[in-house]
Amino acid sequence: MRTTTLIPRRIATTGITVLGAAGIATAALTGTAHAAPQAAEPAHQAAAQAAAKPAKADDKADDKADKKAEKAEKAEKKGAGKKAADYPDNLDGWIREAMSIMKKHGIPGSYDGIKRNIIRESGGDPNAVNDWDINAQKGIPSKGLLQVIQPTFDQYHVKGTADKLTDPVANIVAACNYAADRYGTMDNVDSAY
Repeated sequence: MRTTTLIPRRIATTGITVLGAAGIATAALTGTAHAAPQAAEPAHQAAAQAAAKPAKADDKADDKADKKAEKAEKAEKKGAGKKAADYPDNLDGWIREAMSIMKKHGIPGSYDGIKRNIIRESGGDPNAVNDWDINAQKGIPSKGLLQVIQPTFDQYHVKGTADKLTDPVANIVAACNYAADRYGTMDNVDSAY
């Protein structure tokens, strides 16, 4: 039989030891108070000091994250219309940037659903043009990552993205906006749409 020795740890926000919490829980369940065993004072102090260090590190990390978020927000306001430096100029970056814009506008769609449709429609080529289907025969070929025709792009274009049909991010956002209106989300699209 294996025995386990419990070493008290402090919960940073309440100051209650784990063993103390066990005593409280026992009292709540049985209706009677039971004293939890106390550890030797030196071990108790060491546990409290160890618990305090991560809390201080967490506070510093939270402060850094808050400052980074404020800086990003200021940069976004300052450079409205500029492409974010955080997104690489490749398929992954285009999808992530489009999803960021979609989130702001309440347009649904998952990374996997968008990528799956891009691979099927254009193989990831933002300049892909379909010159053989019925739309092409009518003189309005589908273009871009998600093979959108100009009238659909114009109707579902999202302000703040480029006005060019073959712009990767604008194409993704407009196509997802269209798919959301017609199918609920791009995730529901499994064939030409």
